[in-house]
Amino acid sequence: MNTALKVTAFATGLAAAFTAAYGVGHAVGPAPAPAAQQHPAAHGAHATPTAHATPAAPAAPAAPAAPAAHGAHGEEPGAAHGDHQVGGLQVADRGYALRLDRTVVPAGGPTELSFQVLAPDGSPLTAYRPAHEKELHLIVASRDLTDFQHLHPVRAADGTWTAPANLPAAGDYRVFADFTPAAETDPLTLGADLHAAGDYRPAALPQTGRTVTVDGYTLTLTGDLTPGSPGRLAFTVSRDGRPVTDLDPYLAAYGHLVVLRAGDLGYLHVHPDGEPGDGTTAPGPEVDFTATAPSPGDYRLFLDFQHRGTVHTAAFTLTAAEAHQH
Repeated sequence: MNTALKVTAFATGLAAAFTAAYGVGHAVGPAPAPAAQQHPAAHGAHATPTAHATPAAPAAPAAPAAPAAHGAHGEEPGAAHGDHQVGGLQVADRGYALRLDRTVVPAGGPTELSFQVLAPDGSPLTAYRPAHEKELHLIVASRDLTDFQHLHPVRAADGTWTAPANLPAAGDYRVFADFTPAAETDPLTLGADLHAAGDYRPAALPQTGRTVTVDGYTLTLTGDLTPGSPGRLAFTVSRDGRPVTDLDPYLAAYGHLVVLRAGDLGYLHVHPDGEPGDGTTAPGPEVDFTATAPSPGDYRLFLDFQHRGTVHTAAFTLTAAEAHQH
């Protein structure tokens, strides 16, 4: 993936439910590490430590509404607002568990993340159903949602996954593993807390507006997140004032979208509208998704897109407002 997308203008939404959205798009001083976590609290080639988006004045994050329990690829029915659940709030679900080898790592430099997914019998899981060209998608987001990384871990024969990472600042992070076991048909999103040792200075939730710039690209967002109702999110990509109409396919799509709810880092996995080669989806300048917010509140949207061989990540902050009753 691209280099870390640093946004003091771009993840506490993967902790009461991974109800942030992940998807692909349609183009038109260190402390000793504690023992593995036993209670609830992303691919090695491309790390996406946050890029630089143009922010407005920061504002304190809004408290989320009551979260649901689980969610991963796509939108699943559940007990949350509008019958939509979120994922990533649990370290274990349906008999599967996420076990980090270390829960404390140094901040401000390269490190390696190592983990296993444990099967219901307690053994490391080694058989997965690939989704979007990967067996498992690994996301790391800071609790203040200013840093986001979409990593590409590599799995060893014994079921241990490893991925290089760089946590730019001390503080608390959430690790999300998004996968489908070979023995299952429904995906899982498990989450675990990760701590970067050092002097922690939390930042306010970045306020971005509808247009951000990253790596020389300008992206404009239209559409809204509506609690309990599906809505269209369209991202238009331009560079030097010209529409980008030759986006590269990336993980079987023209864009991947992860949405995290501020306050608990609930994870929403959002699927794109269309895919490369379907005869109707153009490679830009627009990349479309359909997403449903599980509750009112603030959300961080992280869009990965690839152009001319390089992956970029754009971050937006969007508020899902409660619909007015008439």
